[in-house]
Amino acid sequence: MESSRARRARTSRRRPLLGTALTTVAVLGATAGGTVYVKAQARTGTGAVSSSSATRSAPASASGSGSGKVSVETVATPEKDHEALLASALKSVTVPGDASVSAAALDLDSGEGAAYGADTFDTASIVKVDVLATLLLQAQDADRHLTSAEKAYATAMIENSDNDSASALWRIIGKAEGLDAANERFGLTDTAGGDDMLWGLTQTTAADQLTLLQQVFGDDSRLSEASRTYVRRLMGQIAAGQRWGVSAAADGSAWALKNGWLARSTTGLWDVNSIGRVTVGGHDCLVAVLSNGNATQASGIALVEQVARAAVSMFRSDGVSASPSAPPSASRSASAE
Repeated sequence: MESSRARRARTSRRRPLLGTALTTVAVLGATAGGTVYVKAQARTGTGAVSSSSATRSAPASASGSGSGKVSVETVATPEKDHEALLASALKSVTVPGDASVSAAALDLDSGEGAAYGADTFDTASIVKVDVLATLLLQAQDADRHLTSAEKAYATAMIENSDNDSASALWRIIGKAEGLDAANERFGLTDTAGGDDMLWGLTQTTAADQLTLLQQVFGDDSRLSEASRTYVRRLMGQIAAGQRWGVSAAADGSAWALKNGWLARSTTGLWDVNSIGRVTVGGHDCLVAVLSNGNATQASGIALVEQVARAAVSMFRSDGVSASPSAPPSASRSASAE
């Protein structure tokens, strides 16, 4: 069942880290012979995940002269190593048996984030977000609205994870060729669509899924505001039985997500994935957790939720208060997809 294209050998490599750009420097106050304070504003990009924010400037010394000119010497404070913070946070998670896991997280407010693990995983049904984003991008290119049939497919595909609807839209976008072309524009560099109709065997990385989430929930996106709003709305209305995964890291009901689960016929083990936006301590965070080799769907869900909670905990030192224990998940579907 597993195709050569979906499983073709791919060289695992750590994606280049995207540094956060300093876009504005504002002088807040100065006197001749006094102190000048410099504040840097940062803007995130849509490429690979940054493991640190832009260098934040510390108070700078200023010297005055008789001419009234002020010279400023900026002293930079050390950057936070969010990649190390994420790796440290995930040490609290026990990965059982033959399971493997990878994660990536980003604080949308600060633009700081990191990825852990560079291996590729089957997407299972999280690819449905990518399929919808591709459809919307193609519609934008053609300067058209989605048809009523496409909207019906999109709603069922995202909210209920309906596979027949996903297959219909997979054909409409041009299968893997269409998905791959859109992903090149979105900035996904390690994702490849599955062969023919095997969209669930699309290969991806946690870092790429975070990049996709930035296209949906960020401002610097190939998708229009209307397209982004549409995807966000559907991801916020997931069927009750599927409200597990990264939502475990959220404060209350402040989340939007898409999950994927698939029992592999070749091994009998489970792929369990979850991607989305969660609100933690008033901050919007993007989280992607991918796993495979799980003995059961339930054990995979438990692993993904533990990793999601641990991932957002790395932002605590930045003022985000992540609860170590999330409320119980909603009832979970036992069907494979």
